[in-house]
Amino acid sequence: MADALELDALWEDFHRVVNMTSAELAAWLKVRDAAEDSEPLPEQAGTPTGQHVLAILQKRRTDLTDDDVRVMYKVVDTVGDLVDMENEPEPESTPEDTRRRHRLMTMGHDPLKP
Repeated sequence: MADALELDALWEDFHRVVNMTSAELAAWLKVRDAAEDSEPLPEQAGTPTGQHVLAILQKRRTDLTDDDVRVMYKVVDTVGDLVDMENEPEPESTPEDTRRRHRLMTMGHDPLKP
């Protein structure tokens, strides 16, 4: 696992890019996976990464596992690659923008949220 300073920085970065609450993310994951005639069980809704982000949001820093740290790095890097954090929020104007927003929301980042 990362040393204490590195973990502190990662914790801060993760919570900066994950701007949705655990309740908002859980609701989004359920909506995202809901079909016209069925809805997934809450613990089965969303992608594995989305479910892991949700679990991390419900943990204390001292309870993180090596797998949690790996997912946190992945989320920070992926959101950083897809978003210019300095220029948010941005308008949603095309289907491609909508797909991008939905992908980010699956990781707990809503680009339209201030």
